[in-house]
Amino acid sequence: PAKRNGSWQSYSKNDGWQSEYLHRSIVPTMHYQKSLPRLPIPKLEDTIRRYLAAQRPLLSDDDYSKTEKMAYEFQKGVGKELHSELVAQDKKNKHTSYISALWLNMYLTQRNSLVLNFSPFMALNLDPKPEYNDQLVRSTNMVVSAVRLMKTFRAGFLEPEVFHLNPAKSGTDAFKSLIRWVPPSLSSVGAYLMKAYPLDMSQFYHMFNSTRIPRHGRDELFTDEKGRHLLVMRKGNMYVFDVVDRDGNLVKPAEIQAHLKFILSDQTPAPAFPLSFLSTENRDVWAGLREKLLAAGNVKALGLVDSALFCLCFDDETLHDPIQVFHNLLCGDGCNRWYDKSFSFIVTKNGRAGIQFEHSWADGLTIFRLLNEIFKDTTEWPQVSPGSQTAAADSASAVTKLQFKLNAELENSISKAKEKFQAAVSKLTIDIVEFKKGGKEMLRMNKLSPDAMAQLAFQMGFLHQYGQTANSYEASSTAKFLHGRTETIRSTTIHTKRCTHAFVHQANQHSVQELRGMLDECSRYHKQLIKEAAVGQGFDRHLFAMQHLATSKGLPLPAFYQDTAYSTMNHNILSSSSLTSPAFSFGGFTPMVPDGFGLGYSIHKEWISCFISSYPARNVTEFQRCVNKSLEGIFSVVEGKLLR
Repeated sequence: PAKRNGSWQSYSKNDGWQSEYLHRSIVPTMHYQKSLPRLPIPKLEDTIRRYLAAQRPLLSDDDYSKTEKMAYEFQKGVGKELHSELVAQDKKNKHTSYISALWLNMYLTQRNSLVLNFSPFMALNLDPKPEYNDQLVRSTNMVVSAVRLMKTFRAGFLEPEVFHLNPAKSGTDAFKSLIRWVPPSLSSVGAYLMKAYPLDMSQFYHMFNSTRIPRHGRDELFTDEKGRHLLVMRKGNMYVFDVVDRDGNLVKPAEIQAHLKFILSDQTPAPAFPLSFLSTENRDVWAGLREKLLAAGNVKALGLVDSALFCLCFDDETLHDPIQVFHNLLCGDGCNRWYDKSFSFIVTKNGRAGIQFEHSWADGLTIFRLLNEIFKDTTEWPQVSPGSQTAAADSASAVTKLQFKLNAELENSISKAKEKFQAAVSKLTIDIVEFKKGGKEMLRMNKLSPDAMAQLAFQMGFLHQYGQTANSYEASSTAKFLHGRTETIRSTTIHTKRCTHAFVHQANQHSVQELRGMLDECSRYHKQLIKEAAVGQGFDRHLFAMQHLATSKGLPLPAFYQDTAYSTMNHNILSSSSLTSPAFSFGGFTPMVPDGFGLGYSIHKEWISCFISSYPARNVTEFQRCVNKSLEGIFSVVEGKLLR
């Protein structure tokens, strides 16, 4: 055996590092899973207190008094009963979290199209070796690495996902050699003693061979681990070939490369009626059309699509502009995607690559791990190179181009779906904030939370542009708990409202020291909100679960949930998410509401970037300018300068 990154692998004289696995962790993949703590249900009084604190900056005094009265009545009455029943149900289901099934059901019952609404993306950085960004070379390496990741996970060899507060101690071989012997029922506790926090990895089970199948009323999350084939799309045509052989071994990378080359050389034009547009439809519409598609004799072909390990999309475009890349990875032209797959790799002619994923089965951290592993493996241990010779494989026999039988009704439905898709996509506008005058290093040196300052800039930008305080939704992971999903950070607070108004409307009435004090207060409170959300002490998921419980019992909707203020809070104007990694350059999604902004941001060492999306109700270019102006003001005060 030989060692790579603290993980043992077998070594073969014939092929170097064992090609089957990314690594072989000495700590089993699911070693911590049984001992992960359960997601807590907050105390009802804490939830109401946090809810009212989040409502305060959004409401007038009179409206707040009404909402406060309704909240306390809910707390003492029906809310108390719902909370008690939720806690009782949770105690009977110790194998999971109180939010897991509800959150999955929330996604699967949504009837809107997946495109734009529930399919985010992340853009991989280019390979640092330019010659490896060749479309065929990069695609082959990405496919091989993904299959190796699948095999590594299913064999139990994938390094467990752990958040290290002190990696110098807990990220060591000595720690791993010790913790592997701690029983799985106690392993998480042992890790905590070293300030290492294992994360839930249950979402990995739906990463491969998975598809969201449209059904009337509620979709089905389908997984078939027997599938050994890859789905490839090019010009709207679909191809499949095996990437795992009958014995469960990875097909030789040179053969995979040969099959992909064969597909890239296929001169078949795009179909007149690309089936992919059906996966862009309203889910109930698509469910009905899928039944007709199956009845028309497409059972086998659709089965191959559904059970494929994942999807690879070859795009013929050569893209450089980040906004073009954003549009392409988010939705493409609708012809060359199958939006129902758990995830799809997308690779352009010039090697721009990214991932689009269906959101019901996974949150950002799971995709984050997938991309980090793929990027590291493809850039440090590529299995094929620009000079590699493709194998003398019989690709014509190995590769199957899927043929679909369409009748006039299905063809007409595809045409209608295409029109709707193009109309929806045409309304989306994108712009980019690239603030180069400071980043997390300067903010941390000044003891300010970088995330707090980014959120403050978004709120300040909205106030600049619209003269209003907007409610904010920031996603936070609860993966440190068994079957945790996400919680919401409500980053619009009384502190940010006071601060934004001071910067925008009252700058000449405050000294630099006073403005700096406001930044400090925003930072302190935001860090508290982040901490509370991460440990399951937000309020959104708790209120959501109680509302679902009331509905499922056939009870009248409590007055608390009918309050206009509650509806307004859940109409999320500023929807944001942030992940930063050496593996990818940016991620993106659309606004949660027609009159909102989608904010995918990254806070780098010395600069801040944000991709902003919006629909016609908002002016994205002006908002970009206002956010940039807000960052200028914040960093001026950090540097001790007067606002101009």
